[in-house]
Amino acid sequence: MIAAAIANVFRGERARVLATTIRVCNGDFELAEEAVQDAFEAALARWPTEGLPDEPRGWLVQVARNKAIDTIRRRVKLREIVGQPIEEPAAAPDVAQVGDDRLRLIFTCCHPALAREAQVALTLRTLGGLTTEEIARAFLTSSVTMAQRLVRAKTKIRDARIPYEVPEASELPARLDAVMEVVYLIFNEGYAATAGDAWVRRDLCSEAIRLGRLLVELVPAPEVRGLLALMLLHDSRRDARTDAAGDLVLLEDQDRTRWDRAQIAEALALVPAALRGGRGPYPIEAAIAALHASADTAANTDWPQIAALFHELYRRKPTPIVALNRAVAIAMWQGPAEGLTLLEPLADELGNYHLWHAARADLLRRLGRPADALAAYREALARAGSEPERRFLQRRISESASGTR
Repeated sequence: MIAAAIANVFRGERARVLATTIRVCNGDFELAEEAVQDAFEAALARWPTEGLPDEPRGWLVQVARNKAIDTIRRRVKLREIVGQPIEEPAAAPDVAQVGDDRLRLIFTCCHPALAREAQVALTLRTLGGLTTEEIARAFLTSSVTMAQRLVRAKTKIRDARIPYEVPEASELPARLDAVMEVVYLIFNEGYAATAGDAWVRRDLCSEAIRLGRLLVELVPAPEVRGLLALMLLHDSRRDARTDAAGDLVLLEDQDRTRWDRAQIAEALALVPAALRGGRGPYPIEAAIAALHASADTAANTDWPQIAALFHELYRRKPTPIVALNRAVAIAMWQGPAEGLTLLEPLADELGNYHLWHAARADLLRRLGRPADALAAYREALARAGSEPERRFLQRRISESASGTR
């Protein structure tokens, strides 16, 4: 019983304790992480015999602060040698301030002075609690490379004196956009892996959703609600997106009884308010995903409404990827010829993107042009990174090759 309670405290409070300890350590990430680790080890040693304290989080923060002071004293060794007083961490704060500390930590990890890959790694390490090895494995790089990336990010924060604070109101919208982009990047790498043997990485999806919930708790803006709803809706299909062999299953072929209806209901409750107040892309993308989730069969999907939402999304976010998705939606509504007409002009911008070739190949296949579809599928295969996608494209190539004989 006590072991389970301790595990729950560790799992639920780690980010809060670390966020507060970083602040009381004057923004020193390395010192704070070491102190928090020591505090948790002290809890493991004492709580099984002494019982959980009345305020476990406050206990951990206070012990972490004391551990940080001990570390500083060990580093300095003798105060007289340096001739200066030790700059000790501030007194442990009231635990009610922790929400703001987590918000400070999010914005520090996603500060524009850091490279995007560093923002992602630092967010997963500090807020997510993932180990360096876990982050490296998720993004298919070596532990050494990821460790160096984390060290550089922390050094940059220290040397550039990046403030450990929530941005001013005038800076908040732009900075919040960057935070949401990092969270969604983490989710997308889990939802559709860019490389490797697995198509879906559930740990990354779960971590991004957890970060999304945290953002909604701390900054309940319509755009943030839209992001959380979008991730919940996409993730609700996780069990149906691959078959028993790990092969990709297209949306129209998925067993909708395997979709997570509780998660869909949670997301659908977020969408109306997000749409009313949100001016960015996430509420629109969530509304599109909601229409897919609300259709009891693929044939009953409201493609005209989805196409209209993609028009609005393109107005807000005029990127080639959005244009590609809009073309696919119109093809589903008005036919493959109309979709292909919209898809072809994107060749210059998306010619190296495997999904553009795959979408074009599918439209050509539906138009009864197997030789052209075969060539397009081969172009897609040459650019695809993940093994499940490659296997899917190879199956399509075999089918198209049979149709040309």
